[in-house]
Amino acid sequence: MLFLGLDCSTQSLSAVIVDFKKRKPIYEKSVIFEKALPQYNTVSGTLRTSDPLVVHSPPLMWVEALDLLFDSMRSDGVDLSGILAVSGSAQQHGSVYCNDSLPSALAHLQVARHLKDQLQGTFSRKTSPIWMDSSTAAECREIRHAMGGVHSIIEATGSDALERFTGPQIRKFYKTEPQIYRQTASIALVSSFLASILAGKIAPIDWGDGSGMNLMDIRGKRWHPLALEATAPGLLEKLSALHPSSHVLGNVSGYFTGKYGLNPNALALTWTGDNPASLLGLGLIKEGIVGISTGTSFTYFGAMRECHVDRAGEGNLFVSPTGDYMPLSCFLNGALAIQKVRTMYGVDWPAFNRALETTSPGNHGGIMLPYFEPEITPKILHAKVQRSHLREEDAASNCRALVEAQMMSMRLHSRWMKFTPKLIYATGGVSNNPPILRIMADVHNSPVMRNAVQKSTALGAALVAAFGYFASKGQPMDWEELAAGFTDPIPSSRIDPDPASVAIYNRLIEQYAKLEADRND
Repeated sequence: MLFLGLDCSTQSLSAVIVDFKKRKPIYEKSVIFEKALPQYNTVSGTLRTSDPLVVHSPPLMWVEALDLLFDSMRSDGVDLSGILAVSGSAQQHGSVYCNDSLPSALAHLQVARHLKDQLQGTFSRKTSPIWMDSSTAAECREIRHAMGGVHSIIEATGSDALERFTGPQIRKFYKTEPQIYRQTASIALVSSFLASILAGKIAPIDWGDGSGMNLMDIRGKRWHPLALEATAPGLLEKLSALHPSSHVLGNVSGYFTGKYGLNPNALALTWTGDNPASLLGLGLIKEGIVGISTGTSFTYFGAMRECHVDRAGEGNLFVSPTGDYMPLSCFLNGALAIQKVRTMYGVDWPAFNRALETTSPGNHGGIMLPYFEPEITPKILHAKVQRSHLREEDAASNCRALVEAQMMSMRLHSRWMKFTPKLIYATGGVSNNPPILRIMADVHNSPVMRNAVQKSTALGAALVAAFGYFASKGQPMDWEELAAGFTDPIPSSRIDPDPASVAIYNRLIEQYAKLEADRND
């Protein structure tokens, strides 16, 4: 029983095929946009201008990558005739703008022609603003005002109006190009646009990706009338309906069955966003199991049964593929800040780890506010590093102060989620460092285990495909049962908190919170 999960990230389009009976992925493949499709002149999949706040991508590049990915699978000898269902995920917040020719083009795709040649005339807007675009500060202010202020929009949509979210991007498009906006028949997310190609018809937007738009009622899981009105006129008519992530659209398009040998009875499902898909792909289904992703930025996220929003506007609330909620807080100064400190003191990774191992928990009260770059959580507009009871020339203590600050900030700014972690899954490059995981366990007073799942977003999409398939056959499965075996952490990686260190951090975090509140920006 094979299921295909696809993921369109900023830089690549990836595929994961899972064998459900064997409970493991059996195939992985990626198309790197900049390398495989240089004709689109992107840098890491993005188009840049003289304005650093404007970041777009060409949607036709994603279309062409879809052909390349399926062609690669065929060339690799993958038997696509055994695929039972296909789902996907994509970078959240990006939007695609199409004219009224899209439905007919999707319904009449010809096997003998490339997708790009058949769909290139369907776009009303040639480029797509993506999650990295932060050029909509004015539109965010306008939407907040129209909806009654920051607290009102947070309560309504789950997040403050944010520059990278889709609603403010749509408003900017309406204001700057009103004629083209009027000529736009449909506005899709990257996820729903690619799902439409797989299904051969306009696909709905799922709850998970829809909740990253500042347009969806986070509790009712429907379009919010006031948010639509605050964004642009006639917007409801341009948006697809909202559906759960596991909604079955029908059988896959004949284009993929005829050209690549995909099973003609394979089901095409609604796609979701990369964050909700990653939640599922990492096995974060039960409330109390938290994920900490240690990439360039650090993210703290998990599953939430009841709807709680962050009234401070720093955290985001999305809908999980399970139908529950996914709270998420992003900390920009993650691995990037560690690299800055390593460079500052000229230490390699072994030396950095030794510094953590030879200094004391709590650092004798030495604290750092490590804002080497403007920060998302908490909102810091200007880069500035502050120290308290900490000598800048003491390399080892600064290494420890940085990691302790990162973990205390996560603990402090996740209180709005209203649950205490019972287990933390650490993932990403920095999670390979046991001294960092030791501090993580002690600060959060929670066991920490490494989760070494590769391509968690595409894996999550494959699990959504499996869930939708079994439900369509009248054999619904529990999400925990479905994910068992695919997302298990590394058994030998468990680090339990040390009670003495936990007590130290319980006191230190209050000093950290005071320093943060009194910081000199």
